[in-house]
Amino acid sequence: MTDSTAAGLANDIIARLKRHGHQGYLAGGCVRDLLLERQPQDYDVATDARPEQVVCLFPGARLVGAHFGVVIVHSDSADVEVATFRSDHSYLDGRRPEAVEFETDPRQDVLRRDFTINGLLLDPETREVLDFVGGRDDLKVGLVRAIGDPAVRFGEDHLRMLRAIRFAARLGFEIEPQTFAAIQRLHPKIAAISAERTRDELARILTEGGARRGFELLDASGLLAVLLPEIAAMKGVAQPPEFHPEGDVWIHTMMMLEGLRQPTETLALAVLLHDVGKPPTFRIADRIRFDEHAEVGARMAVDILTRLRFPGDTIRQVEALVANHLRFKDVHRMRESTLKRFMRLDRFEEHLELHRLDCSMSHRMLDNYEFTKRRFDEAPVEVLKPKPLVTGDDLIAAGYVPGPSFGAMLRAVEDAQLEGTLETKEDGLTLVRARFDPPDGRERQAGL
Repeated sequence: MTDSTAAGLANDIIARLKRHGHQGYLAGGCVRDLLLERQPQDYDVATDARPEQVVCLFPGARLVGAHFGVVIVHSDSADVEVATFRSDHSYLDGRRPEAVEFETDPRQDVLRRDFTINGLLLDPETREVLDFVGGRDDLKVGLVRAIGDPAVRFGEDHLRMLRAIRFAARLGFEIEPQTFAAIQRLHPKIAAISAERTRDELARILTEGGARRGFELLDASGLLAVLLPEIAAMKGVAQPPEFHPEGDVWIHTMMMLEGLRQPTETLALAVLLHDVGKPPTFRIADRIRFDEHAEVGARMAVDILTRLRFPGDTIRQVEALVANHLRFKDVHRMRESTLKRFMRLDRFEEHLELHRLDCSMSHRMLDNYEFTKRRFDEAPVEVLKPKPLVTGDDLIAAGYVPGPSFGAMLRAVEDAQLEGTLETKEDGLTLVRARFDPPDGRERQAGL
């Protein structure tokens, strides 16, 4: 879906609503972004038309939230959410209203929304902006302000506390003092939000821009200690100054988050978690040490991401990134086969970028990064993972019985192949005969 396609569909929806006697406006985040001259991520429409009327006007539209008046209109790979003006009744679960009442007055619809900058309505034909809550002024001064009483807004949906921080981080805005004070008072309530909703907001804080500021706000608000106590534990954990002149583990991690530029979700998570094993492994010997912190951190990363219900593929990639992030220090001493196996890790570009950020925000020594990146860029796939010279079927044909030793045999052949010392299948079988017991089980002769 392209934004232009979605924008065109939203404008067409509003035009058709108007032709049939209804009100129709662009609403919420898309209006905010358009006024900030940013590209909206999606487009929403608000109208006084009831859901059943919207469905009649747009054949094929999907009624996805009849209770809340939400209809999805689809066309040319674009989806636009069309919502009926409504006011919300009491919230008892910290997420959804117990009941809603459809409205004809757009002002009533705006008053139940979260923040003033998200409470603007725009007529795309006349360019008229309806602003009932001072959202345009807050956009001009860069302020995230709750609509009405912030304690009430956050009591209705606790996730709004995370959303306030995400908007402030992404847009480079301040959070209005009373709004932020309400987050600080109510932050324990975030624990009642489902892991999936929390996960999505944290991922967006990490990837939409301003990740460092987002996590500093999470910390200052108290939300971080509730959601990610393992990250809060990084504060004050000293590091050896000869390798980390920038400061403690928290400062180092925040600097790396600041260095992210349009990251993938897995890279951003790995930056956040790459040193999560340092606080529990901290000790002072000849100097400050963090024994096996990469291995400990990889296990902790799996636990944290599992708790937040991230998909298995995401968890596996972040685990690999955290577990392997110290291996770059050995690249100049690695055997050719070891280096090639290292470089064929899945999405190795992310491993490289994690290491670059790690070094850039500490000792600034990038020789290992530059060496590995050069080797990786020069190595085609067939060099890093060549077609096997010897297979299990070849070993069976040579008289070997399948068993645990097969893996060692095949790895030995592949090692030599990666080292460039083997070229043919017969070379590989000769190596197997020389290093492993013969097919009949007799001990191989010394020197073979």
